[in-house]
Amino acid sequence: MAEKTKILVQLDTDALPSVFDRIVAIDAGAEQVLSYGGVTPQNVAPLVHGCIFTRGPQDLHRTAIFIGGSDVQAGEALLSEVRKHLLPQYGLSVSILLDPNGANTTAAAAVRVAARHLDLSRARSLVLGGTGPVGQRVVRLLARAGGHVRVGSRQLERAEAVCQRIRAQVPGAGVEAVSVATAADAPEALEGRQLVIAAGAPGVVLLPKKIRDKANALKLLIDLNGVPPAGIEGVELNDKGTIRDGIVCYGALGVGSTKMKIHKTAVAKLFETHTAVFDIEEIYQLALHLD
Repeated sequence: MAEKTKILVQLDTDALPSVFDRIVAIDAGAEQVLSYGGVTPQNVAPLVHGCIFTRGPQDLHRTAIFIGGSDVQAGEALLSEVRKHLLPQYGLSVSILLDPNGANTTAAAAVRVAARHLDLSRARSLVLGGTGPVGQRVVRLLARAGGHVRVGSRQLERAEAVCQRIRAQVPGAGVEAVSVATAADAPEALEGRQLVIAAGAPGVVLLPKKIRDKANALKLLIDLNGVPPAGIEGVELNDKGTIRDGIVCYGALGVGSTKMKIHKTAVAKLFETHTAVFDIEEIYQLALHLD
């Protein structure tokens, strides 16, 4: 008997399910994508049950769930609720990938790129926009690798809150909150930093060139902002290991190729088992095995 169709059930917290996520899923090997928008923890149970009760346990690896949307916190809440409605004790479970707004795959890509150039177990990093959804995941991965990470934010209390969460998730994490509210804060925040990753709001310059030119320890700059002007002034969108002023630089499009590989790999992996859950750490582990 022929194997059943690979079906990906796309649960999007936005009213209109992401066309981007649907196309990538098909390119990654999903044969059918069933897309649902406006999904909340309150209305998701029937959708989960539709996944697990329509096929026998031996075929459930051919059904999987992708959780997306523009609101990362809403996606995380949805993942928590989806897992409550699976019945793994009866073999009734499907694999799940969480990637709202591309936060997990983008963060994994940025840290994977950094690991090609630096020993992250010893690296001293600064994450600008470290309180945002992508930035927090970058901080978490860098901290788990063992290096020292400064979390930069215009609001120091928000950076402190992120550090507290990271310490709870990663015992012994070397994280430090720093203010980057004014240009006067920058030299202290950059002191001794080898790596800067900008993961802030689009169209905002987080690190002017005249300031970073004075940071002698810098070796690697990664700017995840895809909307001009650049988050790190002087880094171009297409930079991919480009040397500028003696520093290795990556722009959003330069990181984007790695992000897409990770995204497609994660979707393909969903159909190898019916019990996997791919959140940020699991996605990064996939990234480590990519060229």
